[in-house]
Amino acid sequence: MKSSELESNVSPPTAAPVHFAQVADLLMLEAETIRGAVERLDPEEVDRAIALLAGCEGKVILMGVGKSGMIAHKIAATLTSTGTAAIYLHASDALHGDLGIVAAKDVAIILSNSGETEELIAALPHLKRRHVPVIAVVGNVRSTLARNATVILNAHAPREACPLGLAPTTSTTLALAIGDAIAMTLMHVKKISAEDFALNHPAGRLGKRLTLHVEDLMHKGEDNPTVTIDATWIEIISAIGKGGLGAVTVADTDAKLVGIITDGDVRRIIQKIKLSDLESLKAAEMMTPDPVAVAPEMLAYDALKLMENRTSQISVLPVTDNFRRCIGLLRVHDIVRNGL
Repeated sequence: MKSSELESNVSPPTAAPVHFAQVADLLMLEAETIRGAVERLDPEEVDRAIALLAGCEGKVILMGVGKSGMIAHKIAATLTSTGTAAIYLHASDALHGDLGIVAAKDVAIILSNSGETEELIAALPHLKRRHVPVIAVVGNVRSTLARNATVILNAHAPREACPLGLAPTTSTTLALAIGDAIAMTLMHVKKISAEDFALNHPAGRLGKRLTLHVEDLMHKGEDNPTVTIDATWIEIISAIGKGGLGAVTVADTDAKLVGIITDGDVRRIIQKIKLSDLESLKAAEMMTPDPVAVAPEMLAYDALKLMENRTSQISVLPVTDNFRRCIGLLRVHDIVRNGL
């Protein structure tokens, strides 16, 4: 082998990390800025802010310009999703008609690092005229915004992470952290439960687990055929085929659930029984008597746990009313397909 070919097969030495130290230092700077905010924030002002927001009978108006506006937008979304109705109002749009969305029962949270942002300062008299209290999340507590605010939350960042000290970085991170802390504290004050949270997140897995009930997923009507206790094996197979669910429920003369027969039960019995005895085979001999059943109002996720947390897992559950009458069938496949 030529030396040039040998050299081409040798991997070059791995280069040492060049930028990690700088990235780590900047992360530490932002973390230290958030930690330092605990000392700079006035506890009484924080309590006043929470009291205003918890007692708000209208909505929370978030305002900011530029990068602060983006942070304000995110805080509004966080508040709304955690039980406090909030909207983001663009400061420029507010001065050109959108102030009409602001009402006397609202509370405003205004974000500005300098506290001198022209559009925000211009909006203050109009908020005051509507008797809307203003919570200022501001980097300069001696600014115009701070002097005209009802509550001042000190969001001073000693320096930005930007090497030029210009791009909003540490200051916006701190403002977002303060907004998150406010939103989470309000959740605690308002006693927002996991169920309440799920109502605002119905499409997520948590939302589905806390909002989808058995009645939302069960098969009923023609999809839930029922046979009598003296039904023949031919009638049972026909009913299972008609429903297409791999099972059929068995009811007594009062329409109360007494058993369930799955296609697996049918196969096992036919394999064991003599052909000459098939004609006399009835549902009573094929069914699983007194099967586990669930109520329609049970959470589908609880039904899933009931089906899985057993020595012998269940793939189909009868759904019964208060009188033990079968009103539907629930399959594990239907639960899993819906993302639970």
